[in-house]
Amino acid sequence: MAKLFHELRERLLRAGVAPRHVRRYLTELADHLADLTEEEECTGRSPADAESAALVRLGGVEDLAKAMVERRQLQSWSARAPWVIFGLAPLFLLAVAYVVAGFYLLVGWKIFLPGADTPFGGGPHGPIYGLENIYFQAGKFYYFGAPVLVGWVIGLIAARQRIKAVWPAVGLALIAWMGGTAQIQASRTGGADGCRHISLDFFHISIGPSVQGIYNSLVHAMVILSLAVLPYLIWRLRNNYSLSAPN
Repeated sequence: MAKLFHELRERLLRAGVAPRHVRRYLTELADHLADLTEEEECTGRSPADAESAALVRLGGVEDLAKAMVERRQLQSWSARAPWVIFGLAPLFLLAVAYVVAGFYLLVGWKIFLPGADTPFGGGPHGPIYGLENIYFQAGKFYYFGAPVLVGWVIGLIAARQRIKAVWPAVGLALIAWMGGTAQIQASRTGGADGCRHISLDFFHISIGPSVQGIYNSLVHAMVILSLAVLPYLIWRLRNNYSLSAPN
């Protein structure tokens, strides 16, 4: 019984059925199987024979899956429009994360460095364990960690819904590209009393007399990609091992 439900679950997820519909369907089948088993036991069969007969009456994996796979309205958006979920959505989510980082920086600038022309300094802001330094270091950690977190979300969705590797690969590559080339700038728009201004620049590559800017962006993007892909890669290896392992 457990093997049947496991195979059916994998079959439905790979066919694009949304996980919430898969869970509900398997719960309904489990209840129906229990009723069928009880009916068979009432005829005098042993528990093992009753369960075997109930499984035959319930049907095979292909028959049970067909009823769900043919209903397009039960498919997840990852299956219906993967280019949106793994192409546009990650970039939008990362852009929102960077906007939050910019707002966080602006608040800290106003509170801790009200007279500074820029919140970016050459060293730590105040004592290493001071509230000011902890605030800005936390913001820096969030800024550099945002693309990795978004990549983990994409990998989790892909693993949970058994999406083919090509789509999460596209999403992770776009996230790494955007994260590796993103820039945040902060300055006053004019004079000591000018308004504080923070700007975000995405997919920016500095091209100058040397290729140092391109090299730095490439290294940053590769670091992001390496960290972001880890959970999905671990899941793929673990899943492949479980499928190849003898029962």
